[in-house]
Amino acid sequence: MVRKNEEIAKLSRDKANERAKIPSLNSKIFSAQTTISHTKSSSTIQSKQREIEYAQKSIADIDKKIADIDKNIANKQREYNDEEKKFRREEERLNKKHDQDEKNRIRENKRQLMSINQSLQQQNFFQQHISAEIKMLKSIPERITVLFFATSPKDQNKLRLDEEFRTIQEMIRKSEYRDSISFESRWAVRPLDILQAINELNPDVIHFSGHGAKSSEILLENSDGNTKLITKEAMTQTIISASDKIHLLFFNACFSYEQAQSVTKHVDAAIGMTNSISDRGACAFAAQFYSSLGFGLSLKKAFDQAKGVLMLESPSEENIPVLYIKEGLDPSNMFIVVPKNFGLNINKKKS
Repeated sequence: MVRKNEEIAKLSRDKANERAKIPSLNSKIFSAQTTISHTKSSSTIQSKQREIEYAQKSIADIDKKIADIDKNIANKQREYNDEEKKFRREEERLNKKHDQDEKNRIRENKRQLMSINQSLQQQNFFQQHISAEIKMLKSIPERITVLFFATSPKDQNKLRLDEEFRTIQEMIRKSEYRDSISFESRWAVRPLDILQAINELNPDVIHFSGHGAKSSEILLENSDGNTKLITKEAMTQTIISASDKIHLLFFNACFSYEQAQSVTKHVDAAIGMTNSISDRGACAFAAQFYSSLGFGLSLKKAFDQAKGVLMLESPSEENIPVLYIKEGLDPSNMFIVVPKNFGLNINKKKS
């Protein structure tokens, strides 16, 4: 556009220069005509007529040149207009691109800000989660007490509870962190014995081994050594009134799953049986469970390993043991045994 303007300006100057020549030529014509009118000399007249003809021809040439210049100016003006249209279109395109770039920049800033906020929220969630799990792990003592309650009323089929106790004790003794577990027992348990033993030992884990009824009661002994039925409501009330330190209850008795499910409203975890289970299966499952805990494994891993051993010993009873967890807790991150200098291994949850 600048170049076209310069070209139009030059043509306009050329046109003005050509026009500037016409007054002088008209003056010559007028002077020659005046001389002719005042002379009778034929030679003078002829000379002045030639001057007039020459001047008129020059004016005609100038007019033609001016017409050509006007034509060129018109062409240049059209070219200028075309360039101006291109310029306006390009300007509009660039303005649109700038607006779109600005919108994209604002959108990207918002996206990055949202991503930062999400990262901060996620980091805060992880921090809270880890802090809660560290707090939970720190609340677990370096040395825990497992209280083994054994009862087999004389009016019921005799169970080999001594074999179960001996096997569990042996597996704990073979575990890596055996010094972190104190394994205590009470035998021929009556209802009043439960509170007495809990008050004496303040255990972290309570293990009931014996008979269970299909109606979900646990079978203890009365003063005569015969069956005394204990409902899940009575068991739950007894446990919650006795201690707030208990992390796990293990009901190694037939049909005890409702007992286990009930107490998890007040304790972290419980294990129960959905059906009758053989002495052999119950013993193998319990022994491996405590062995895995003794190696510092999580509650879930210990339970899974115990089920694996049960599958080897008694495949038909694989699905009888059930692990119940208090709402909001993750068994993969729950450790019953945390010995001294044992590194805390807390897996972050994915959002």
